Amino acid sequence: MSGKSATPDAVTWVGELDRLAPLRDLRVGPGFHAARLLVTVGGTPQGQVTVPLRNGHATIAELNAALITLGPPEAVVLAPVGSDPVTVVVATRNRPESLARCLRAVLASDHPALSVVVVDNDPDDERTQQTVTATGSPRVRYVREPRRGASVGRNRGLAEARTDLVAFTDDDTEVDPAWASRIAGAFAADPDLACVSGPVLAARLGSPEERAADTALAWNKGFTARRFSLAAPPPDSPIFPFAPGLLGIGANLAVRATAARSVGGFDEAMGPGTPTHGGEDCEFLVRMILAGHVLGYLPGAYLWHHHRPDQEALRKQMEGYAVGLGSFLAKVALSPQGRSAALRRLPAAVARLRHISAREAGAGDAMPADADQTRTRGMLNGPRAYLQSRRAVRRAGGAVPPLMGFVGPAVVPGHRTVTASGAFPAAGQQPAEDGERAGTDPVVPA
Repeated sequence: MSGKSATPDAVTWVGELDRLAPLRDLRVGPGFHAARLLVTVGGTPQGQVTVPLRNGHATIAELNAALITLGPPEAVVLAPVGSDPVTVVVATRNRPESLARCLRAVLASDHPALSVVVVDNDPDDERTQQTVTATGSPRVRYVREPRRGASVGRNRGLAEARTDLVAFTDDDTEVDPAWASRIAGAFAADPDLACVSGPVLAARLGSPEERAADTALAWNKGFTARRFSLAAPPPDSPIFPFAPGLLGIGANLAVRATAARSVGGFDEAMGPGTPTHGGEDCEFLVRMILAGHVLGYLPGAYLWHHHRPDQEALRKQMEGYAVGLGSFLAKVALSPQGRSAALRRLPAAVARLRHISAREAGAGDAMPADADQTRTRGMLNGPRAYLQSRRAVRRAGGAVPPLMGFVGPAVVPGHRTVTASGAFPAAGQQPAEDGERAGTDPVVPA
């Protein structure tokens, strides 16, 4: 077992337990009152269990009682692994310590053909470049991007990547050593996949805010492999494909570069570093689905996320996600075809928002007391934030692909990419406005 430092009201230790290894008593620090364990079988996740601790101790019998609830280990199908080259893109700004931790985990990967592009978005100083240099690894490449924004950084990384498989993660994560190999394995096992996501697990649950964020954000989508497409809508999501969070999040996302470029990459008017604060990953994934691509969820491609540890950071994060959601909904409303399809799902969408509200209300005392008002205010501010940001990005020549109907060039608009010969081809034309290409829009099922 290995630890990283649940229940909403208990200081919780986080670790891993592989069922193929000998089971021993669990002993951690006496300050922990519970342990959340990621249970794996040969490295493939089976599920998570939470066990109470007495003075930081749980017995073999107590662990066995928790493991029984997951079923037999023989039922777990091992995640496929592959060796096709993968480029990992990390967009960052002014967080060198967090980036250093992230890069250590990425470089500990067991993947034999992994490269890393660190995109430094509008930095205030040279600390990010120094952090990359300090790795001493020729596999890590530093790229300085003059424009701010996570979507700008991801698009720049997508344009710089020299491999067909590109994985995105954030600087506040630690990937599992087999993360990249399992991403490559998923694409190799299913040639129809254009995009893969995986679980985003809490790295620490020591503070009340970390535990509240873990419950409220619900970034872990379970440990069952899934496949999403317009041809086979999931029966458990009546608002599909307009389902925030169902398809994955940007902290753990991998694409076939050709498919991602064909839809225009990420909307640079959305996401951290813009007035919208978020929503860019949800919008990108929905746009991939609407373009006819197949998305997959792979439990084996998991990573650990360091949640915000204090009240003010949590408040800003929750408000930012609300603004991002409002921005996403505004973009849907601006698309005639998207708006028509979304209106048919309005009752289910209202029910989904109530579910999110109830989940946040049950996240513990560390949640801001005005969480409901903050979410409502953020969602109402989202449309204005998106329109403001979109105008600014278009003036700067950035990428603002329409929700539906975009057929893109080989590179993301607004970015250059290095070809095998070292030349820089033109970035291609700026995408059309929403609704201008109605004849190419796919049919969205009712």
